[in-house]
Amino acid sequence: MKIIGLDVGEKRIGVAKVDTSVKISVPVGTFNVDGSEWGKLAKLCELNNTNIFVLGLPRSNEGNETAQSMYVRNFAKTLAEKIPGARIRFQDESLTSVVAEERLKKRKGRYEKWEIDAEAATIILQDFVENFNADTLRAARAESKQAEPANEAERIQQEIVAKTKKESDKIKLKSKKAVSKVKKWTVFGIPIIVIVILLGVTAVLKVRDYIRWQREEENARIEAEMHAKTFQFTILPGETIFDIKRHLLEVDRNGGDTEGEMFKNYTLAEVEKAFNTTYDFAFLADRPVGATLEGYLFGETHEFYADSSVEDVITKFLEGTEKVINENDLINAYAGRGLSLFEGITLASVVQKEAPALEMPTVAQVFLTRLSSGIPLGSDVTVSYALDVVDPDREKYTDNQSALTVDSCYNTRIYGGLPCGPISNPGISALLAVANPTGTAYLYFLTGDDGVMYYSYTEAEHNQNIYLHCQTLCDISL
Repeated sequence: MKIIGLDVGEKRIGVAKVDTSVKISVPVGTFNVDGSEWGKLAKLCELNNTNIFVLGLPRSNEGNETAQSMYVRNFAKTLAEKIPGARIRFQDESLTSVVAEERLKKRKGRYEKWEIDAEAATIILQDFVENFNADTLRAARAESKQAEPANEAERIQQEIVAKTKKESDKIKLKSKKAVSKVKKWTVFGIPIIVIVILLGVTAVLKVRDYIRWQREEENARIEAEMHAKTFQFTILPGETIFDIKRHLLEVDRNGGDTEGEMFKNYTLAEVEKAFNTTYDFAFLADRPVGATLEGYLFGETHEFYADSSVEDVITKFLEGTEKVINENDLINAYAGRGLSLFEGITLASVVQKEAPALEMPTVAQVFLTRLSSGIPLGSDVTVSYALDVVDPDREKYTDNQSALTVDSCYNTRIYGGLPCGPISNPGISALLAVANPTGTAYLYFLTGDDGVMYYSYTEAEHNQNIYLHCQTLCDISL
């Protein structure tokens, strides 16, 4: 006997099927809810020679029906009208989509939204098959005049009561026959008593298995509820690894739920371990040995399950970087500027800290021109990063004059070329600015006290701009 399972949504219907002789539910796919679904379902019935449907009936955490439950019941009425003779059963379900998404995540990593719906239908159908035997299914096909119970829970209860009464009647009948035979044929008495005892033991075992199944279902429900708790984590363009580590130690993994706090903050050991883990992304391969993840955590906001590890969080942001690199063909774009991907991201991280978005293409042009001319970048933001690495509390380098002399491969005031690695995690504007700089030929720039960017071709012009426009900002401590 074949059965079709449906996870009914307002936009898509997840579809699965099962052969009760095999008892393994498999996904079929999804049908869009656009009017064509009825013909597709009818064709599916014809292909599988069945008219039995199992629909997932949503329940709240308290076990009550919801507005979505009514939507499913109305869908079932229309299905019965569109496919005459259709036999429809409901299977209670709660958080099935969450469980389906977690299965797909563990099984294949990346997946599409429609796969969640198909997997949810598979879970619904598998639950139905495992909890109902062939006799029940045959009865479902033969049933025509009896009214369906008010809800699925009542139907299950009625079937259990009916089965228990049937077993009880069998035992009573066999007991009466046993007593009669004992009077007439004592020699058969002991075997009959043994049979009665065995039947009783069988009934007890069935009840025990049912109770155990209920307990397992409840445990699964509680586990699903725990896993459904989420939190958000944001990385802003321009933030450094130092910033990100600090935010990870402070993140609220309970999503603001102060009454049901279940997850502790990430520890420093967990964070450091995650940042020293090797991640399997092709775009990380061209980094120098010993390079950190600085520059490769693309700034945006993502939502995570509360039980996600720090490695899960980092992987999600690395996936964002991979997407930006591929969609904008940055490897080839940077190659056209004479830069590797690592060098392009490094320069973009400097541009990110030096300029507002609209000025980034011109600032990128200044740096690229200085690189091609053999002139040091002379960027103060690289000096600040060097100090964050060697003297974060500014205990040794207490003024700008000494800070500019810090001996670090990040200090582009005293070392030519690019810094030895990214100094922040650049956003999309900075990444694209390096790929597509303006066609100007400036060699100097500064941000004036009025917030305006001033550009110049010579050092004399640059010094004049400092005198005229940058008496305060140009003297801020690094």
